Amino acid sequence: MIRNKKAGLFTGTMIGLTMAISSITHAQEGPIRIAYIEPLSGPFANVGDAGLKHFRFAAEKMNEQGGILGRDIEIVAMDNKQSPSESVSLVQRSVDDGINFVTQGNGSNVAGAIVEAVDRNNRRNDDKVIFLNYAAVDPALTNERCSFYHFRFDANSAIKLEALSNFMKTRDDQIDNIFLINQDYSHGQFISSRMKELVGEKDINAEVVGDVLHPIAQVRDFSPYVSRIQQSGADTVVTGNWGNDLSLLVRAIDSAGLDVNTYTYYGGGLGTPAAVGPRGEDILFQVTEWHADVNVDEGLEEYEQWFVEFKERYPEIDWYYHRIYNQMHMLKNAIEEVGNAEDVDAIAHALEGMEFQSPTGTVTMRAKDHQILQPMYISVMDADAKYDADNSGVGFRTVANIPVEEATDTTSCNMRRP
Repeated sequence: MIRNKKAGLFTGTMIGLTMAISSITHAQEGPIRIAYIEPLSGPFANVGDAGLKHFRFAAEKMNEQGGILGRDIEIVAMDNKQSPSESVSLVQRSVDDGINFVTQGNGSNVAGAIVEAVDRNNRRNDDKVIFLNYAAVDPALTNERCSFYHFRFDANSAIKLEALSNFMKTRDDQIDNIFLINQDYSHGQFISSRMKELVGEKDINAEVVGDVLHPIAQVRDFSPYVSRIQQSGADTVVTGNWGNDLSLLVRAIDSAGLDVNTYTYYGGGLGTPAAVGPRGEDILFQVTEWHADVNVDEGLEEYEQWFVEFKERYPEIDWYYHRIYNQMHMLKNAIEEVGNAEDVDAIAHALEGMEFQSPTGTVTMRAKDHQILQPMYISVMDADAKYDADNSGVGFRTVANIPVEEATDTTSCNMRRP
């Protein structure tokens, strides 16, 4: 039998085209997937697990309301073991699996590697990815390392430190000696350097008497560092530590009976309140975009129901990452504006400059550098708070409201757009 080669070629082409169309149709009808790239093993596994619970809860609540474009949202957990190189591999795996969105937040060194991996992929391939950063706060990520495909939904470290130092200035009659202790990578290094400058710039009537950078996720006993704090005569500690590096630090401070005010970025959750308990009342401060008693202060009953339901679902942790709420809803708005969850460039354009009515007020994704601008709060541990933190019996009370126009900074971003 003589085979018609042209007919065979035509038939093969049609089969391939049909399969491609079928694949595209399936992708557009299936769930909208977000790769969650965080440590799910190792010393920061508790932090990764808490974030995963936040994202999956938000996805579930949004799916109950119809998802995005009628499609469910699916969170795909990927364990990066807190490794930048492993995270780069997981970005590639996400691309290979047809996932258009990746999210991460724990470790600015990891975030920097993801930005580079996403940019490299998007320059070379048609299958593009957007990086949604919910917690990595190194200012460089929205300055010299800014990217069209990277969006940060947390206030960067410069904004947080500006807020903390402004508040400390109002209390400088209670501050004489400041000790800085931070993790030894870009985030902690920035706080170490910038805080010393701010003491002078804001004319805070205090002296920096100690400045320590320690290895990230490697210290099991912080008592030698606490001894240095004690010997320095410090009455105030400033730290950007997170995860076990913060909870172990505050536990060591407490165990030593050290009477110091501690100003933190992340003192309100993920193990830290439980580590210090009622002894942290009036001395453990945090700067955040939200805390549970904000709802009590401002009458946010609907959002209050959201985090109460989360607590009922996961009694061992609290709803802590308000920025995940903002991130998920802003992504939904961008995709629905575009009308297509696969058009990554159009979705990125829809996200930049977006204003969103968050429960705490209007938040804006600044178009120039993709840094979120949002109201902020400084709060202190208080046994009379309505909601406790980490089942510790102690919650947080607002001591300073920072309006969005003050929770901002300048940017040197010179973004390359497609």
